[in-house]
Amino acid sequence: MDNSQSMSYNAGQAKGQAEVKKDQVVDQASNAMQSAKESCQQAGQQMKEKAQGAADAIKDATGMKK
Repeated sequence: MDNSQSMSYNAGQAKGQAEVKKDQVVDQASNAMQSAKESCQQAGQQMKEKAQGAADAIKDATGMKK
């Protein structure tokens, strides 16, 4: 293999490795976003449940619960 072919081969290798690394970073970002979304949904559900509990407590205390 002459020098030009070797350089071309090395450039191709570097490009392939960069694409793999890019894909890994994109996957990690996607996973982080999914995790954040799920955490927000859980927090929202907990707040909803607490608000419902507070509303029920007020209804009980005022005799409005039927």
